[in-house]
Amino acid sequence: MKKFLLSASAIVAVAAASTTAFAADLPARTYTKAPAYTAPAVVYNWTGFYIGGHVGGAFGDSNSLVGDSGRFMGGVQGGFDYQFATNWVLGIEANYSWMGSNNTGFLYPNGTTVTGNSNELGSVTGRLGYTWGPALLYAKGGYAWRGNNDLTVTSLVPSTPVGVDGNSKSGYTVGGGLEYMFTPNWSGKIEYQYYNFGNTTLTSTAFPAGSTSFNNDEHTIKAGLNYRFGWGGPVVAKY
Repeated sequence: MKKFLLSASAIVAVAAASTTAFAADLPARTYTKAPAYTAPAVVYNWTGFYIGGHVGGAFGDSNSLVGDSGRFMGGVQGGFDYQFATNWVLGIEANYSWMGSNNTGFLYPNGTTVTGNSNELGSVTGRLGYTWGPALLYAKGGYAWRGNNDLTVTSLVPSTPVGVDGNSKSGYTVGGGLEYMFTPNWSGKIEYQYYNFGNTTLTSTAFPAGSTSFNNDEHTIKAGLNYRFGWGGPVVAKY
């Protein structure tokens, strides 16, 4: 028994010595600094309904009956956007604008004056845009409408006949702009929009007889603000 205990003690002592020697051969433990925190990338979701308002200016062409002087405009808009294929946005928008009055027109040599005062613009357009981050660059186009386009004939000579042709209320519009989403529910935009309602031709059968044609173009520049309902979900972080 004594011989067995001595043998066991010898084995334990040898094992302890081996462990100590092995531990001495191990390199010192090194500590590494935790990696710096990197915020997740933000994904902006344009899908959803929106409503908003705008202010700006409207300008006719030099060959327009209302002239090319600028007029104040303001109005409202609303629509729906759908974001697809990561960076593309397809949408539809309805727009109504009110414009200030003007007193320009066409003066015949005999003193007859023809004036027009179209002070409403509306449109229903589709739009296609490309987005990167919070910015959206887009083009738009579609149906256009104008209101109060009645012409007024004022004559110094009684019963001066003036015929009017092509004074249409319907036309088309094209344009484009840049929109920026500065919060999950609010975006601002700057937009150019061109309206075309064809030509209006005035024909006088009295002196001086003949026809004169004017275009009914409008060029508008406006800044707008939209509230977005975020039907497609809020702005989320991408990990």
